[in-house]
Amino acid sequence: MTMFTGQIPLVPPRATTSDTPRVRVAALGGGHGLSASLAALRRLTTDLTAIVTVADDGGSSGRLRAEYDVLPPGDLRMALAALCDDSDWGRTWRDVMQHRFKTPGDVPSSLENHAMGNLLIVTLWELLGNTVDGLRWAGALLGARGTVLPMSGTPLHIRGTVLAQSDDGRLVARTVSGQANLAEASRIGMIQSVELEPADAPGCPEALDAIELADWVILGPGSWYTSVLPHLLLPETRQALEKTPARRLLTMNLTTHTRETTGLSAPDHLRVLHRHAPDLRFDAVVADPSAVGDRDAFREAAGELGAVVFFDKVGAAPGRPVHSPLRLANAYHDVFTTFSSPESASEVS
Repeated sequence: MTMFTGQIPLVPPRATTSDTPRVRVAALGGGHGLSASLAALRRLTTDLTAIVTVADDGGSSGRLRAEYDVLPPGDLRMALAALCDDSDWGRTWRDVMQHRFKTPGDVPSSLENHAMGNLLIVTLWELLGNTVDGLRWAGALLGARGTVLPMSGTPLHIRGTVLAQSDDGRLVARTVSGQANLAEASRIGMIQSVELEPADAPGCPEALDAIELADWVILGPGSWYTSVLPHLLLPETRQALEKTPARRLLTMNLTTHTRETTGLSAPDHLRVLHRHAPDLRFDAVVADPSAVGDRDAFREAAGELGAVVFFDKVGAAPGRPVHSPLRLANAYHDVFTTFSSPESASEVS
């Protein structure tokens, strides 16, 4: 088998501006939520690390995970695609990574619904024998504006306790296993808590270093129980988040009415985080006012985390729970600027 040797290849030159801030950012999450924050952050900094959940067990990722005993590549692929710039090179490779195979006939093929990027990532892992090196090579190929890392080198399983109504009308606690199943848990009840297996899985060393060395650590947006909370459930990652000298920012979702969070208000989302990581403090919370409801109650809940709230319109369009990269970038820039000025920081503290 031919093996790669030598240094990671050079990528096409990137357009930079003299006023690009040198802020170091570590962004944590998974899926579409993390993609949204990365698409915004790559417009603000050239020193960006994405730290991605690895508990997915559905779709193409789940199949590859089960068949090849590898980390689920899907959320890692989406993070890499989000870091592609807006050049022809970036747009082309973004589309290649996100391309899914669809059989033209009636008989599904073995490639049915596999994402091309998932196959590319697993190929690099097999050739290089190292998860982090494989992701670096993929990022170099794409010209990604940042680094993508898994939260752990161990494939994780997630399970949750769901409060559901029994046939005789009583509320009973049920255990739902697997990220794909937990994402649909609102069909049977309300999620009360979640946990990871193995509970003591090690964090990715490079990810832990990125958290320690960052100027800002950003958590969210994303599926609250399956993309955001897992980072707080892994002991080494939670401890790194608690001890880092970086400032911490939490990005809220654009709606509280998701399949995972039925019945939770915006302040409830903050309380869920606090319940799972009571020693973790935040400096700032970015929230779209349309998704908050009672602003005073939300500010009070954020204050319990040590955070000040920045209300900003960050949605792409009315009625669609999709973040606008440009609006979210502006919101992040406002937060960074506020805290970079001693006078401004004292006003919001």
